[in-house]
Amino acid sequence: MHAPNPIITEKDREYMAMALKLMRQAGVLDKTGGPFGAVVVLDNEVLASSGNSVMRDNDPTAHAEVNAIRAACRKIGNPHLTGAVIYSSCEPCPMCFSTAYWARVDKIFYAASYADYADVFDDAKIAKELTLPYEKRHVAMQQIMRPDAQRVWEEFRKLPDGARY
Repeated sequence: MHAPNPIITEKDREYMAMALKLMRQAGVLDKTGGPFGAVVVLDNEVLASSGNSVMRDNDPTAHAEVNAIRAACRKIGNPHLTGAVIYSSCEPCPMCFSTAYWARVDKIFYAASYADYADVFDDAKIAKELTLPYEKRHVAMQQIMRPDAQRVWEEFRKLPDGARY
């Protein structure tokens, strides 16, 4: 776990301004999706940047952060972005936070918070719902065929070169 660094530099503001420009481009001008933008930076180099493209791509996972993380990982040829910082126009939804977590991103700066757009997007509701027991969630979840899945996990664990990430 990383302790937050309270110092915000002019470079941080520059990268966030890029994310905010992408936010406006995606949501207001091009209307490719909601007003969200993200920039991935590693060692003061912009690896990738993107706006939201959910509507253009007909893909509910095409959030700005996910798009930018995917592009950054492809650029460096690695699923891990250790040391990277994401500048996001908005507080990342649970999916985007998880994607950053799995990519091993070190820090996320964000501009708008869930409260700033709770009237038009469900991010805060989804984050809260993830803390509820399965039976109280909006999307029903029910486990089946666990022993079959466990057998595949046992096979996977025995692979000497199995993907670990």
